[in-house]
Amino acid sequence: MWSYEKKLQYPVNIKNPNPKLAQMIISQYGGPDGELGASMRYLSQRYAMPYAELKGILTDIGTEELGHLEMIGAIVHQLTRNLSREQIMNSGFAPYYVDHTTGIYPAAASGVPWTAAYMQSKGDPITDLHEDLAADEAYGYRQRGIVFHLCSRKSAISLYRIKIPLSRGNNESEKKTPIHFTTLTHSSEKGELYFACL
Repeated sequence: MWSYEKKLQYPVNIKNPNPKLAQMIISQYGGPDGELGASMRYLSQRYAMPYAELKGILTDIGTEELGHLEMIGAIVHQLTRNLSREQIMNSGFAPYYVDHTTGIYPAAASGVPWTAAYMQSKGDPITDLHEDLAADEAYGYRQRGIVFHLCSRKSAISLYRIKIPLSRGNNESEKKTPIHFTTLTHSSEKGELYFACL
């Protein structure tokens, strides 16, 4: 059961459209390491988790990832709203626009639509938790760093820095991914301990 607060975890207020940047950031929404796959991974794996504490952790993280999905959607929407024909044509945004106009569609920056093949749920607690660790670490630092490196607009960069921590703990938002990784590491150790005791 969820309680939905009708506001974003962090406010999004991008004043200038930038469809070229939106084409990169959309990968954080529906790409192979995006928020949609992350939320589905955690929320699907929780059903096979035999321990209530670990099931709760997967539910909490999966729910938080849905909040991240909502923020990335708001970022992409604000970067693509009220585009002129020239902006669409000159930015390379036209192929996306032909299929989706400015609707938010889960896809990678390459244009490949989101697929459930981007996430895994094996039903084995240790396998699933180790997969979560690998996905969280790879997504948390590698892909975010690549996209951030390509950003040049200060308004988008400052907002993106809130959502996409690059270091390990200068402020509260930058501690989120390491907390996920640490929580999953402890959960994996607990899961291994549970099985060792059986």
